Amino acid sequence: MRLLERMRKEWFMIGIVLAIAGAKLKPSIGVNGGPLKPEITVSYIAVATIFFNSGLSLKTEELTSALVHIKLHLFIQIFTLAFFPATIWLFLQLLSITPINEWLLKGLQTVGCMPPPVSSAVILTKAVGGNEGIVITPLLLLLFLGSSSSVPFTSIFSQLFMTVVVPLIIGQIVRRYIKDWLEREKLPLGAVSSSVLLLIIYTTFCDTFSNPSIDLDTVSLVLVLLIIFSVQLSFMLLTFLFSTRNNSGFTPADTVAIIFCSTHKSLTLGIPMLKIVFAGHEHLSLISVPLLIYHPVQILLGSVLVPTIKSWMVSRQKGVKLTRPTV
Repeated sequence: MRLLERMRKEWFMIGIVLAIAGAKLKPSIGVNGGPLKPEITVSYIAVATIFFNSGLSLKTEELTSALVHIKLHLFIQIFTLAFFPATIWLFLQLLSITPINEWLLKGLQTVGCMPPPVSSAVILTKAVGGNEGIVITPLLLLLFLGSSSSVPFTSIFSQLFMTVVVPLIIGQIVRRYIKDWLEREKLPLGAVSSSVLLLIIYTTFCDTFSNPSIDLDTVSLVLVLLIIFSVQLSFMLLTFLFSTRNNSGFTPADTVAIIFCSTHKSLTLGIPMLKIVFAGHEHLSLISVPLLIYHPVQILLGSVLVPTIKSWMVSRQKGVKLTRPTV
């Protein structure tokens, strides 16, 4: 019973494994021109569905309250979209002389370019009791990996506009009229988006397994897994040390938000984005692998660290209350 409950909770992780296994068994179904017609159903319909759902669930009416924490949000954005990708790029200059698969290394760079997720970072932040924290990501991808993309710059942004921006705006407009109904019915929008994301992952790996010239060695995969663990732990420690300095101006709750939101990366946005920027690229699935690894690692590390961080935050908050002068 406990196993079934665990499987139900981790259905998306299991789905990723099954999607890749299914692509390995029968890649012809999901390749371009195959029965699923991913060049239409995935590149346009699936991606648009994910961002329409994001528009429906995005509570922009709460953005005004977020402006109070402008310093917190500014720090998270700068760390996530400037420091993170630049540091990864410098690190990869050293790793480029190693025998690690070059496309997995490029995939590590794409991880650095991704924004934080709306889901896991916020969920973990709330689990501890902290504060919550489309164009920049593709620009970063083109800046660091532009030579790897075979798609013209204008084509990338026109497709991004049609499949990301337009559905997001439409979702927001629809939400304005049915907001009360959405909040009352609690529709499984996240589960729908995750299911569609599994379809994208499946077709991506169908392209890989249908190409016999692509080979992924186990040593490179294991090394990338260890690198991802090390990078994420190092960045979580770095954000903790920086945000807890005496003159940082951040509260313990702010520190919690910074630790999770600054180091987590969005799989829901990342995979569709890679599908657009690297459309038709024969190594797209290898480039996607580090992001597919990073997602479960960030949830695993977060789940393990939540009790420790929560006890730290509670003790710090009690300390602040005790040292606060009474009137």
